[in-house]
This record gives sequence, C-alpha cells and structure tokens, in this order.
Amino acid sequence: MPREYTYGPFQSRRLGLSLGVDILPRSKLCTFNCVYCEIGPTGKNQLVSPNFRIKLPPSPLFRKELKSILKFVPHLNSITFGYNGEPTLNENILDFLKIALEVRDDLNWTHEKPKLTLFTNSSTLIFDEIRERVKQFELVLAKLDVATNNYFKQSNRPHPETPKIESIIDSITKLKKEMPMDHKLAIQCLFYNSYREEYISNNNPENVKNLAYAIKRIKPDLVQIYSTARIPAEYFVFAIDDERKREIIKIFKEIIQNDKIKIEYY
Repeated sequence: MPREYTYGPFQSRRLGLSLGVDILPRSKLCTFNCVYCEIGPTGKNQLVSPNFRIKLPPSPLFRKELKSILKFVPHLNSITFGYNGEPTLNENILDFLKIALEVRDDLNWTHEKPKLTLFTNSSTLIFDEIRERVKQFELVLAKLDVATNNYFKQSNRPHPETPKIESIIDSITKLKKEMPMDHKLAIQCLFYNSYREEYISNNNPENVKNLAYAIKRIKPDLVQIYSTARIPAEYFVFAIDDERKREIIKIFKEIIQNDKIKIEYY
C-alpha cells in the first residue's frame, strides 16, 4: 500500500531498529535552520516561530499503514516520531500517538514492545501544553547542542521569535520533572567541526563545559553524544571523530558527577 506517514524500518545508531513516523507536511517545517541538519537547509518559508501551530490530524490511512508494516517486524525497537522538522508543531500529535499505542499493543513482539519515541529540538518546550503532550511519549530525545546564545544563533540559527537558550534549558529541566517515572529523557548533543577559521563550531572547550553544567541541572536519564553521519546543510561543517567524543564524555562526567546519568557516544 502507498506510504504517507512512515519510513523504514532502518537501523538507527541510537535507537536500534526504528520505524520513522512523519506527522508534518512533506515539506520541512522547523523552528531551526541548523548548519549541520542532515535533511537539508530550512527554507525561508519553512522556518517558523515556536508559537506556530498546524492542525494535521491523522487520516484513516495512518492506522492501516502502521498495521501493514509492524506485523512484519516483531523485533522492532522504536516507533519514532520526527524527521521532517519539529513534530510538536502539529497540534494533533497526540492523535497520532494514541493510534500508534493501540496498534503496537495489539500486536505480538519477539522481545519487548518497541518504545514510542519522540525527537524534538526542544524549542517548543517552553509551552506548558507542549510539555504535557511530549511527556506522554515513553522516550523523549531532546536536542541541546549549545549552552550560550552566541553559539545557539550560530549553530542552530533559530527563528527570531525563538526564546533564548537559557529558557530552553529551563523548559527541558521542567519536562524532566513532569515526566512519568517510567518514561525516559535523553539529551542529544550533536558536535561538529568547521572548515572556516572564522566560524567557531560548537566543538569548543567553552561550549562543551557549559553544556555539561546545563545537563547537570536537567538531570536526564541519558546523554547521547554524536556527530554528522550524512551530508550536512552547510558545506563547511564536518564530523568530529570518536576520540573527540570520548574526550567530551570525560569532560561531561567530571562536571556532571552523577552515575545515574548514562552518557554514550555514537
């Protein structure tokens, strides 16, 4: 049958075998225009305020599409909402989640049921109603690559109405406190290098240190350190190597000093 909402399953570096779910228009819609984005630049008409909302309820095809795919992958690890921009911009996100939950719980699985996972760039978490929706996902992967506004503007290139990074860090901290105990929060930190001497990437000592202090305050369940694996939005951006990832983990652990927070690299 034609596929309107899903892609994969594919082997994810961070989630295992994952089925992607896209609840946004086929055209990208995001609050950021990150220099490293692996689905390409955010066009002028695609860059929106965190206040922006779109109503796109699931069609009857969504349930049928999920059933037709999931019955063939009983070893799936994650049903993952994200990909084509910022999924929390769709006000009908919980309608999609409800259907995914019903379909998942009606099937037999080889091991554990796949987690219902959400990717978010964290920009909309300042709103109470968004956190209320987001916390209903079993695993939330919240983006946080920078900890100061100058690097925020340079790396993520947010819409002008996006709040300062301090407010976003505060909102992620609130989300963690509001989430059910059995739901997990992972902070995703993508580090990159730059070919441009005048362009300081987020892979610098100041940003790494400040990020560690922010994560210490948030107290997530997991921190995922990774870099670009596909062609980024800007030509001058390139990946850090595994040695640098291990160095960052060491710095994070020295500052965070919390054995309950698992820190991994990919």
